[in-house]
Amino acid sequence: MHKRFLGKQGLEVSAIGLGTMGMTGVAGMADMYGPADDGEGIATIQRALDIGITFFDTAEVYGPCRNEELLGRALAGRRHEAVIATKFGFRFSADQRIAGLDSRPENVHRALDGALRRLGTDYVDLWYQHRLDRSVPIEDTVGAMAEQVRAGKVRYLGLSEVGAATLRRAHAVHPLSAMQSEYSLWERNIEGEVLDTCRELGIGIVPYSPLGRGFLTGTVPRSDDLPDADYRRHDPRFQTDNYARNVHLLAAVQAVAVRHKATAAQIALAWLLHRGDDVVPIPGTKQRKYVAANAAAADLKLSDRDLAELESIGSAAGQRYTDRGMATIDR
Repeated sequence: MHKRFLGKQGLEVSAIGLGTMGMTGVAGMADMYGPADDGEGIATIQRALDIGITFFDTAEVYGPCRNEELLGRALAGRRHEAVIATKFGFRFSADQRIAGLDSRPENVHRALDGALRRLGTDYVDLWYQHRLDRSVPIEDTVGAMAEQVRAGKVRYLGLSEVGAATLRRAHAVHPLSAMQSEYSLWERNIEGEVLDTCRELGIGIVPYSPLGRGFLTGTVPRSDDLPDADYRRHDPRFQTDNYARNVHLLAAVQAVAVRHKATAAQIALAWLLHRGDDVVPIPGTKQRKYVAANAAAADLKLSDRDLAELESIGSAAGQRYTDRGMATIDR
């Protein structure tokens, strides 16, 4: 597996990482991408390590908390082989559902102590604020995060789904190594001001949902045909009219895949890798059989013709979240 650096502070990771959210779901949505199995999840993480994937993404809100525990169990005895990224910033109700945001300095400290305990480690490699808490100045939050760097509990800092102005304010407090955002062939919102700011400041890009929540694999049906608990039943891009329009986008990706004797998912990941050496996608899977296929995308070389065809497909139909979800994005 090829390696890349995130940011200018020295954080080296595999060119493709592994998102673990689907192994537990998020608070209040345990089966958001279908039922998961802890044993298979652990085996998937260990298989990723075996083939050279070193970069693992989790978060307090996944489970909640159970995902960090699962990752910690999977990495037992192999912690030194892994780069662990986790995130904080939500508060939870008594029944363990998302109840809002909380990036107050006191919650920063609480969240990290809990993450370290659950992960079974004494440091986190990359620590993100998960969503911007507009009630707390970003300088206060990043200042508290930087204290944990100085204490040796965190190596590098990042933010998730923030805009250019927030990046600049945060980076002035402590250098950021990564900005995580949804980014893929059907979601290119960060291109322009946000991406340009990251590159000006030397902040790496970590695309989550690089396969469009499975759509770009060509295997996910329209929302009406998904299980009741599946998150995508309410995703605007999977609704009937949008889904039908987005199938044309997928067809263009599949046409490039045929030329390379590859899958559409591999082409989608390779396209992201061609966006710059500072881009490290983290496709999520909870099954071993997909890990090696995703990793193989790092060896695909797309031609100018391929890239031109992929550039021409345009944006996906429908917004990427419901209105409530979009309200948490800092743009």
